[in-house]
Amino acid sequence: MTQICRLHPATDLPEPDLLDRFTKLASSLVSDVFDRWSGATGVMPLAGVADDQVIAAPAVTVRTRPGDNLVVHQALEEARPGEMIVIDGRGHLDRALLGALMVTYAKRRDLAGIVVDGAVRDIADLRQIGLPVFAAGVTHLGPYKNGPGELRCRVSIGGVPCDDGDIIVGDVDGVAVVPRARAAEIVELAEAKAAAEQAEFEAIDDDRWDRTWLAEALRVEEVH
Repeated sequence: MTQICRLHPATDLPEPDLLDRFTKLASSLVSDVFDRWSGATGVMPLAGVADDQVIAAPAVTVRTRPGDNLVVHQALEEARPGEMIVIDGRGHLDRALLGALMVTYAKRRDLAGIVVDGAVRDIADLRQIGLPVFAAGVTHLGPYKNGPGELRCRVSIGGVPCDDGDIIVGDVDGVAVVPRARAAEIVELAEAKAAAEQAEFEAIDDDRWDRTWLAEALRVEEVH
């Protein structure tokens, strides 16, 4: 029986310069300046992410039933080059929502990567393919294809809300979600924090790192 896939309008793509600026910022910096809550906990890099690499791309959001990837296949057709498919699988790990075939197709279509709040499979193959893949877990058990689902809608990834067109920043530490309406603000704050942290690294090397704040924040009581 044919199922319904609700498809919302696509959002405008962000300026390439904005994405390029995010690729110079760790996910931890982005999360820190965004009130330390934008990180999608439990969703980690499983393939295609080098230690010194940061991926930044607009999200194509997908909501599907746990363990079912029918609408994920449609997302592969709807996604534009440079976008990142972001799948809300509700964190269920009993069925893989995709594997080597779908990731190969995503790379062929020049997508930026895939984020799955759920499980994937074919890890060895995914590492050979090289497309960035973030997921909550791994299982060899395959998906159902019963539908229904929804595309370019609001989803939740690791407990963080994500709208279509929001910017995904991913690296070896995980994934941060930047609302597209605040992207210019967040990138400036993260750049400033990166510069401040670099100054602290230099202070450590010169034995001049200011630690006086610790005594004000913490009272130590010695135990005898």
